[in-house]
Amino acid sequence: MAPVLPLVLPLQPRIRLAQGLWLLSWLLALAGGLTLLYSGHLQVQLWHLSTFLAPSCPFAALPRVALAAGAVALGTGLVGAGTSRASLDAAQYPPWRKVLGPLLVVGTAGGGGLLVLALGLALALPGSLDTGLEEGLGTALVHYKDTEVPGHCHAKRLLDELQLRHHCCGRHGYKDWFGVQWVSSRYLDPNDQDVVDRIQSNVEGLYLIDGVPFSCCNPHSPRPCLQNRLSDPHAHPLFDPRQPNLNLWAQGCHGVLLGHLQGLASTLGSMLAVTFLLQTLVLLGLRYLQTALEGLRGVIDGEGETQGYLFPSGLKDMLQTAWRQGGVAHRPAPEETPPEEAPPKEGPPEA
Repeated sequence: MAPVLPLVLPLQPRIRLAQGLWLLSWLLALAGGLTLLYSGHLQVQLWHLSTFLAPSCPFAALPRVALAAGAVALGTGLVGAGTSRASLDAAQYPPWRKVLGPLLVVGTAGGGGLLVLALGLALALPGSLDTGLEEGLGTALVHYKDTEVPGHCHAKRLLDELQLRHHCCGRHGYKDWFGVQWVSSRYLDPNDQDVVDRIQSNVEGLYLIDGVPFSCCNPHSPRPCLQNRLSDPHAHPLFDPRQPNLNLWAQGCHGVLLGHLQGLASTLGSMLAVTFLLQTLVLLGLRYLQTALEGLRGVIDGEGETQGYLFPSGLKDMLQTAWRQGGVAHRPAPEETPPEEAPPKEGPPEA
């Protein structure tokens, strides 16, 4: 039975293979560590923005899977560097020899699977951000006024900080604030006729105004912040409602956050792809080094040539061998038939 992808490795190629694996393993450890840190950064960002992301949005699974994949890649790189270095010394290799087999299994099945899953999530999940942010920001705007309602008392502070930090206003623009009541009822004067008229004119009994919170104002604007009567072209001199970006943030928070998070996911996807490539090269090299050293009983500078391979036999031969062994093991043994009794001998007739 011929081995799969055999490779003849004389002395010098074996040594160069071990040295190259040592360098690749450290690069894998570096890539795994960077993936770990960047995944943690994305996880922290999502934790801060969780108020503005729908709970059903699956994007939060990306940094968690990437964290696990980065940790496995980091461990694979560190153990691979130690194994490849120890393989150059026959006295140091035996302890690492016991670790190499489990490393190949865990790195291939666990690390490779996690990397492929994380890379797939990085490519597929950013599309779900659009819907998640649309729903989350809409809910945050509605609860902006609920400063004394349990579970929503921090919505105003978080949304104000979001608009100030990311230079955005509303969900898609400043006019989104015109469609929600963002002023708490406790601060409205029930004796004010204008307040009563606005509430009675709304079907849902909401106090709607053509104004925005202070956090929508651009501090770089040369004129004082204009927050109210923004749809009235005659309310403020020298102010054109068609160009509010001269006084308010021009972008909506949906587009800003979508671009920010998709950029983080794209960078993380690139890091995962590099990590996957390095881990594949390291695991393949370690497998060839392991099988080559098995032929020399663990001595890399042994005389003569040896052969490295991925599997000791082809897939077809392995399946046939397993089938035959299973057939022999489960074939029922023929039942032993009891020997036939000889017929009794007839004696001479009695007199």
